[in-house]
Amino acid sequence: MNSIKRVLVANRGEIALRIIRACEKLGIESVLAVSTVDRDSLPARTATRAVCIGPGEASGSYLNVNALLSAADGRDCDAVHPGYGFLSESQTFAQACEDKGLRFVGPTSKQIGAMGNKLQARALAVRCGIPVLSGTERIASLQEALAEAERVGYPVMFKAAAGGGGRGMKIVPRQEELRSAFVAASNESRSAFGDDTLYLERYVSNARHVEVQILGDGKGHVVHLGDRDCSVQRRHQKLIEEAPAPFLSEELHTRIFAAALKLGREMSYRSAGTVEFLVDADAEAFYFLEMNTRIQVEHPVTEMVTGIDLVEQQLRIAAGEGLQLDQADITCRGHSIECRINAEDPDRGFAPSPGVLLRWEPPAGAHIRLDSHCTTGYKVPPHYDSLLGKLIVTSDTRDSALDLMGQALAGFAVEGIHTTIPFLRRVVGDERFSGGQINTRLLDALLVKT
Repeated sequence: MNSIKRVLVANRGEIALRIIRACEKLGIESVLAVSTVDRDSLPARTATRAVCIGPGEASGSYLNVNALLSAADGRDCDAVHPGYGFLSESQTFAQACEDKGLRFVGPTSKQIGAMGNKLQARALAVRCGIPVLSGTERIASLQEALAEAERVGYPVMFKAAAGGGGRGMKIVPRQEELRSAFVAASNESRSAFGDDTLYLERYVSNARHVEVQILGDGKGHVVHLGDRDCSVQRRHQKLIEEAPAPFLSEELHTRIFAAALKLGREMSYRSAGTVEFLVDADAEAFYFLEMNTRIQVEHPVTEMVTGIDLVEQQLRIAAGEGLQLDQADITCRGHSIECRINAEDPDRGFAPSPGVLLRWEPPAGAHIRLDSHCTTGYKVPPHYDSLLGKLIVTSDTRDSALDLMGQALAGFAVEGIHTTIPFLRRVVGDERFSGGQINTRLLDALLVKT
């Protein structure tokens, strides 16, 4: 790792701590960029050094390109790890790092740009022969949207061309609702991404969200590390993830892996990436959704079933070591499940619940992993994403992993704020989830008061 001696960690919370520890493992110094509210955080105390880059508001700190570059330059960093969220999928930030001679621990700026525009990503998938949902190019007007929706067939979904994460996405069950959905999706996309470009796709109601983890060396060598199911979502935000994706035929797994590899090789993709697919559970069919050009929140479940440290691999690839893994080296053993512990109140529509953790006592034991930056006394700030940590369990089978997760959640003691733990216990214990009735609408069904 001689080519990388010091990494600027351009993130916060649990992923910052995860990156810092991967750097320690490889003998790399870590410089953590922190806002004023994170100066005394566990990641700040764990890093080789921390540098304050701005106020609590993310716009002045974690989203401030100039402040981050100045911190990297002032501390003689030779690489930047963006984590997830914030600027991790910003082509502008990656390009600025490249221009400064900093190694960006991730894909190239061009690859980020190509996948960041969802219409371009969809077009690349089509060129690779990967199935996509019937849909449109850019929708220029309401009149065009009406005509295209008739052609595609209801129900349809508006999507933002410039981004993801559920923003700018609106389901349209019938023609009468298209006008209001078009306006709402356009406004949301403009607000979130500064671009109101929309496109339409056919909406699949009994859908599963399945994604494939890939690693590439930037020179055409790409491997996959199996798949994950991320169907348990609320408003397109994941709450539970598992690996491998259950209740899929071996033949469907194989076809999905091949599609992800084809896309990665076509791009000569570099670093860790995730190719996301929508699986039509009724038809045993799959369709390309998008590609995330960063480390995923849910990467630990893949690490647990493969034994491969994904953040370490990112750092090694960025250092120029290449990818020292062949597909034959990678096997998946057992089953791993992750629950996101968020500072949210499920009884109040998952409203944010910042405040002081008066008690934080996570479960411990064999086959239980917790990725978190929290401790008793930690003050959860209101400025950022509500993720407190990720509880991961691994066992030989899915059933035994579910049992272990139920026990782990029951033994997780948190006081002072509301969390998603009680709701997660309901989901994990629900026979629809354990029995395989998994789709992206499962949480909506569970949230219905009985």
